[in-house]
Amino acid sequence: MRDFRDAKAMAQTLRESLTTKAVTISHSESLELVSRMLGVADWNTLSALLHAERRDPIAPAARLKATTALYPAIPLRDLVPFPNATYPMFVGREKTMRALNQAFEGGREVVVAIQREAAVDDPRFSDVYEIGILAQLLELETLGDGTLRVLTRGLRRVALRSFTAESAAYQAEVAEVSEGAARDARDLIRRIYQRFQDYTAAHGILVPDIWMFFDQTRDPGQIADTVATRMKLPIRDKYELLATLDPVTRLERIEALLDLSQRPISANYAATKRQALDYANRRRHQYATLEHFLLALMEDPDASAVMRACDADLGKLRQSLVQYLDSELQHTVIDSESAEPTAAFKRVDERASLHAQEVGNAAVTGANALIALFAETRSPAARLLAEHGVSRGRAIKAIARGAG
Repeated sequence: MRDFRDAKAMAQTLRESLTTKAVTISHSESLELVSRMLGVADWNTLSALLHAERRDPIAPAARLKATTALYPAIPLRDLVPFPNATYPMFVGREKTMRALNQAFEGGREVVVAIQREAAVDDPRFSDVYEIGILAQLLELETLGDGTLRVLTRGLRRVALRSFTAESAAYQAEVAEVSEGAARDARDLIRRIYQRFQDYTAAHGILVPDIWMFFDQTRDPGQIADTVATRMKLPIRDKYELLATLDPVTRLERIEALLDLSQRPISANYAATKRQALDYANRRRHQYATLEHFLLALMEDPDASAVMRACDADLGKLRQSLVQYLDSELQHTVIDSESAEPTAAFKRVDERASLHAQEVGNAAVTGANALIALFAETRSPAARLLAEHGVSRGRAIKAIARGAG
């Protein structure tokens, strides 16, 4: 087995085989079965193991250019910058501030190095990763406490040959690196585009111009860096994306990290999704909508706890939902007992998994689905929630206080 996609193919084959024997299971259930067959507790663990195994050693030295250059340097503890992105940085270490002053007196270029361990106060070459970026300094401001706020823009990747504190200021000798020839990745870019839309919505990440950027460029390296900049990841995972020089391989790593957002679902949430479909089937509606979903979430112990913590009157909310379903969806009544979930229904279900990852839930719950629903701002379900005082911000605060 090469990677997580082979495991997914096994799960699909298993599901299709069972279907021929009149045994129907969901895609997530088939993934869990494949995981157990391979001796792993669950799909999330198997996917993580396979992702870890397929990581290529980060060894960009073969692509280094022979010439080197010396620049003032900034060591960062808790940030991994990428090319073509602008970052504000707050600097308090004396050697870093001196390096910044040297850079502003010179060509306004500085090497940004990422520390392996944030706790190291005075890093040396062995304390920083070998790939950093060359950045341009845009603004420098001295704050009231004596520290500096500097605005930088990443230019390109570089490989560190040395990192020292000469003249009481950090300096780095670096070599240019090559990212290789461009390769076609249209299908991969399309998948990233679709998955990242759900990711940003689930995490509340505002990216007003990124979708226009996707339309205007097909450069896999630029797209990978733009997405990686906005992903919420541990420093090590972000650094591995920075140090992956081949653009298509970098995009593949991003896809794998997005795939790792999957979580098993709780028993209550599984029952809630079945209840939503049942509400649509009872009314012989052709589609199961977000309004059916919300009506079921009102009976979900986790989601309803969050709504009550927002001071919602669940009785009045239920009444509004039932009235909408029985009057506004009459045109969807057909002679069928099997409603099809709408695209919005499926999006909310997928975003719920991403939100569970963000807050560290071991399994997806109705509370995660409630948060995911707010991204569908044009839906009557989101409008009814707002009318009854349930907003995304209030719901997140309620969850932080322990509701749901």
